[in-house]
Amino acid sequence: MRLTVGQVHRHMLTLASSRSCFVLGDNLPLKMPSLPRAVRFHQTAWLGTETVEDKSAPLTLASLEVQNKVEYGKKERTARTGGPKPSSRASALKVKPKVSSFNAKPVKTALRKSAVVKKTLQIDESLFSAKSFEELGLPPLLIDRLNKEGLTTPTEVQSAAIPIISQKHDAVIQSYTGSGKTLAYLLPILSEIGPLKRPTEQDSSTKRSDVEAVIVAPSRELGMQIVREVEKILGPNDKRLVQQLVGGANRSRQEEALKKNKPIIVVGTPGRISEISAGGKLHTHGCRFLVLDEVDQLLSFNYREDMHRILEHVGRKSGTSSRDILGPLARRSERQTILVSATIPFSVIRAARSWGHNPVLVRAVSVVPLDSITVPRPVLSQTDANSNSPSNSVNQAAVDSLPPSLEHYYCISKAQHKVDTLRRCIHALEAQTVIAFMNNTKPLKDVVFKLEARGMKATELHGDLGKLARSTVLKKFKDGEFRVLVTNELSARGLDVPECDLVINLDLPTDSTHYAHRAGRTGRLGRKGTVVTICEETETFVVRKMRKQLAVPIKPCEFTEGKLLVHNEEDVE
Repeated sequence: MRLTVGQVHRHMLTLASSRSCFVLGDNLPLKMPSLPRAVRFHQTAWLGTETVEDKSAPLTLASLEVQNKVEYGKKERTARTGGPKPSSRASALKVKPKVSSFNAKPVKTALRKSAVVKKTLQIDESLFSAKSFEELGLPPLLIDRLNKEGLTTPTEVQSAAIPIISQKHDAVIQSYTGSGKTLAYLLPILSEIGPLKRPTEQDSSTKRSDVEAVIVAPSRELGMQIVREVEKILGPNDKRLVQQLVGGANRSRQEEALKKNKPIIVVGTPGRISEISAGGKLHTHGCRFLVLDEVDQLLSFNYREDMHRILEHVGRKSGTSSRDILGPLARRSERQTILVSATIPFSVIRAARSWGHNPVLVRAVSVVPLDSITVPRPVLSQTDANSNSPSNSVNQAAVDSLPPSLEHYYCISKAQHKVDTLRRCIHALEAQTVIAFMNNTKPLKDVVFKLEARGMKATELHGDLGKLARSTVLKKFKDGEFRVLVTNELSARGLDVPECDLVINLDLPTDSTHYAHRAGRTGRLGRKGTVVTICEETETFVVRKMRKQLAVPIKPCEFTEGKLLVHNEEDVE
């Protein structure tokens, strides 16, 4: 026997003659005689935090119904195994009283245990050193496409992530910038959906029309880069199966493409995905995969409303109402959630625990259950501050995101001479593909003019350019038409130019994390790279501070007579 919402309403109305009162919903008071006080649990899905209110909080229909379904589900299982059956509707409505604010477990944990079977984590450590994609169990058609693109050997993070995602585990993928994280989640997804997937018995009888994978990125550049990766693997005949939904492009054309091409993979920015979904043009209820790339950026307040809608609608089980009192947990039980970033602060860990089911943390040659990651303790003493403070956690995340094969330098220059120092640096290092970072947009054009006047091909990239102009600039830069790309923080994440051999900071990054993301534009996929910071005399203390936080040697240098002259490295403070 299973109670409906209407039955609960009628039962409570029959008990409305007593003096004790509780609140139904927001403003409808009802009186109940002897129900015990209950604890309401609010699952704050945004940052994954879980808070327990005081026992004296009013009892709502939602909290009562959730606890009743959990309790009644246990009684049903007992009845099927031959145990005692509930004697009446009233006995089924009993709220379990053994709940306190100290030992309480969230209702969603109980729901998971009753509705979702916990997957066994099977780790074959021999795959961490896999020499080919065949060893990772990818289907033959997909391997053929990879071979045609010259991709034969997986990176470390791909060797760790592909088997875990193929086992249908929710995962958090963390690895340094340029280590191949995009293919680490794309390949197992394309093994399950699309024309390159492994054949199954259901292929002939089951035909899906909805989107099967949604990939969310914080910037247009990263979104378009992911689309190009998918198109490259699918090939020219099937590239219509991936659709980009990014801001700055014509929305009507994107909606027409969705209707015409019926893509299986959608890649886009939070605002545009949410906008088209709200308009009823994007159907993601049957979606099997949700990927949040650069998830630490997607947690920012600017994306909060859009991300809430995406998390509520992607992968919702068919046949359930959006007003289901069990909330999004019951509806997303069939969705596989994958979070990706070079830096994983603890806010991402909390979010993964809230949004996924028993997720695991995947790093190169390391896979551990996310539950084994401990919460940083409050800073109570200097000793605690040295080991568990939030700033140290952020610094460690920045260290983890740095590619290992980089050389770091800094040189001192007056502000008016920085462009000339930039030019001498490029010549001394014989760099052919250079990305120069600044903090503001206005000075970019001036730097480009000065470089062009000195005979060096340069161009600018920033958010004020339109989508088509930005795509054109990036294509010409990758094709070698420009030697120097002058940009701002827009390109610090998601810009993939494997040939880039030099990154220059014309302005100091705001912190060590931004330094790490800028530096990650070079030295990608195991290549060598160089990072040079050009600063004024009064700014050298900032460089020393970042050197200490990142635990990398940022060596002082100067450029004279077309050569790099490295000074004696200063002691790290």
